[in-house]
Amino acid sequence: MARRVVPIAAAGRPRPATLPALPTLSLYVHVPWCLRKCPYCDFNSHEARDGIPEQAYLAALIADLEQSLPAVWGRPVTSVFIGGGTPSLMSAETVDALLAAVRARLTLLPGAEITLEANPGTAEAGRFADYRSAGVNRLSLGVQSFNPRHLAALGRIHDAGEARRAVELALEHFDNVNLDLMYALPGQTLEEARADIREAAALGTPHLSAYHLTLEPNTAFHRAPPPLPDADLAARMQDAVEETLAWHGYGHYEVSAFARPGEECRHNLNYWLFGDYLGIGAGAHGKLSTPDGIRRESRPRQPRAYLRAAESGQAAEAAQAVAAADLPFEFMMNALRLTAGVPARLFSERTGLALAAIAPQLAAARARGLLEESAERLAPSALGRRFLNDLLQLFLPDGRSMHS
Repeated sequence: MARRVVPIAAAGRPRPATLPALPTLSLYVHVPWCLRKCPYCDFNSHEARDGIPEQAYLAALIADLEQSLPAVWGRPVTSVFIGGGTPSLMSAETVDALLAAVRARLTLLPGAEITLEANPGTAEAGRFADYRSAGVNRLSLGVQSFNPRHLAALGRIHDAGEARRAVELALEHFDNVNLDLMYALPGQTLEEARADIREAAALGTPHLSAYHLTLEPNTAFHRAPPPLPDADLAARMQDAVEETLAWHGYGHYEVSAFARPGEECRHNLNYWLFGDYLGIGAGAHGKLSTPDGIRRESRPRQPRAYLRAAESGQAAEAAQAVAAADLPFEFMMNALRLTAGVPARLFSERTGLALAAIAPQLAAARARGLLEESAERLAPSALGRRFLNDLLQLFLPDGRSMHS
């Protein structure tokens, strides 16, 4: 039976939401170790100076999953994403055991997208065939650049030759491969950025992610900023990335994501469509809906603390309900990353709030030319895509700032 959609409260603020239906569910698995922490990285990653405790961590992940089952019981899972850190530090046998445990406990749909992140070091690339046999059907390679100078500046442990060889090996074993690239790198010129994206496109992977390097808090680059291209040059690099990939037949379907037709990342699309995701592993976050609202949960960030928590039956830290006043911004922060936006009805379906609850914000966004003039879709204009933070700021609750 469909549940009601909540209208605007009398005081002009949305009441607590009830959802018409539960959204699509994905599973995210975090592996927190890497060989060396990159100076730009703000993810929950820890250098594996003495190796990684694979068996203990596998047991913790399975315990975490079992402890989470009551919250997701019976719901089909459409995708699995094993991220990090560097998940490809794990053996194929561990990945196989993990996926077997997932299949035994969750309803993993036939043909579900199962992604593993990997760094293109030679030793890891040699495992690609075994990862495919274990059930991984999508590989995401953190190449970042093919320029030796820029790889060194980014602290990457692979060289350009290893990156090219890893892509070749990946395409031998996987139909679905993503390359992660970055631009606006320290000392990078426009032609160097264009050369990187041209080489990536020429390699022929069906999906490419191209990220503008940003200086995130709590990173080495934030503490000691390197010389970066100015805003105008970075904008020209972004234009060059978009033009080059369009010429090679890639659709620009999300702020930083490009794909051949039909090869969009299903797992990430679920995030951007404000779907649900269960997150297990050290520092993992999750978003889970119930008929009465949405809650977010997290796991301890430090691997040792996570191992202890999972062993004691308390892998998930206290869940936090998402306040109705925060839902418009949370929804738009995801949905407006998509170039084509989303159907307008999805706002009510995924938040439980009537679209009228954000009518003033929608009007303001359209008046500033940041949102398309459409009653059927919520989609950023070309200007809105370029100034996405300005667009999103309009949906924050009163008195809040994206920088606060």
